[in-house]
Amino acid sequence: MYFALTEEQQALGDTVRDYLADRFDLKAVRAVFEDSGGDGHPAELWKAAGEQGWLAVLVPKAHDGLGLGLVDAQVVARAFGAGVVPGPWLPTLLAGEAVRLAGSDGHKRALLPRIATGDLVATVALRGPSGRYGPSGVRVAADVAGRLTGSALPVEYAEVAQTVVVAATETSGDVGLYLVDPRSPGVTVSGLDSYDGTVRTASVLLDAVSAQRLPGSSTAVFADLLDRAAVLTAADLVGLAREALVRTVTYDRDRVQFGRPVGSFQALKHHLADLHLAVTMAGHAVLYAAHALDVGLADRRLAVAVAKSKAGDTAREVTGTMIQYHGGIGYTWEHEAHFFYKRAKREVYSYGDPVQHRERVAALTIGAPSALSAPPLF
Repeated sequence: MYFALTEEQQALGDTVRDYLADRFDLKAVRAVFEDSGGDGHPAELWKAAGEQGWLAVLVPKAHDGLGLGLVDAQVVARAFGAGVVPGPWLPTLLAGEAVRLAGSDGHKRALLPRIATGDLVATVALRGPSGRYGPSGVRVAADVAGRLTGSALPVEYAEVAQTVVVAATETSGDVGLYLVDPRSPGVTVSGLDSYDGTVRTASVLLDAVSAQRLPGSSTAVFADLLDRAAVLTAADLVGLAREALVRTVTYDRDRVQFGRPVGSFQALKHHLADLHLAVTMAGHAVLYAAHALDVGLADRRLAVAVAKSKAGDTAREVTGTMIQYHGGIGYTWEHEAHFFYKRAKREVYSYGDPVQHRERVAALTIGAPSALSAPPLF
């Protein structure tokens, strides 16, 4: 079976990349990266995300969205990764997915159209301090009255979000998803330092906070949301890995040492060829995982685990190589290599690191013991 992006999906990716190249290039990224006191949420970029439909990609047409799937969303995520783009696109998209999967009709009517247009900035708080991404990592508890107590971190863009989707362990032992207004009494949002300046993170502390439960939520829905987050993060990693590799190859074609272009040395050529293959295979794994989730294939959880572990390992190696193969300039603050490396290093550990996902592969294939919850949970 031939499996590839459609012409429309390829055009979507081209449109996002062209916009970023023209209006939000690495100079604009650097301005956000170096503004450590800023909110990391460029207004013009967010406006474009709403106008161009990047936020509407997963919102159903009935709620003013494009009604597309994860395969389309991962196209946008790859472009954002290639541009090391800041902003709350991914957490807002995931909050919308939580509402779409588990919200009531009223929740969907109230929130999804606003997410699609960019009128609502949202985020997700799905694990606690030092917690793994899964039911065991949730550090917020819900009492019988639906009040939430506990903490979640790191939460992306919590300081600018108007709505937070919080995962909480319920008295039944199930994991529920709750809508929280971060301005509510009992909510404390505190910014966190991050080596990756392309994102802003915070801790969210909840003290008997009143919240709205998404009525369709369950541990299974929570696991599905984590899978979708893992695939989109993996797509971002693939995009940045490909761009880092292209930049490295381009640089080494022109960089001369010992009277010859560095890229002409056999050892470098072989390594770069291996990295090209690794990025290509990671991209295929992400594409298949997105498709598997879109159509509900039986092996979708295995596909997600393969995609996230492969993308994480590959991006980490490629971005480390980018610094090394740029020579002395690659280690400087003035060069953009560290943007890619730091973003990759952070995202490797977002929504399950490669070790966790390989444990998951073992549990799903040969039944090996895993520190994660038993399949099909994350």
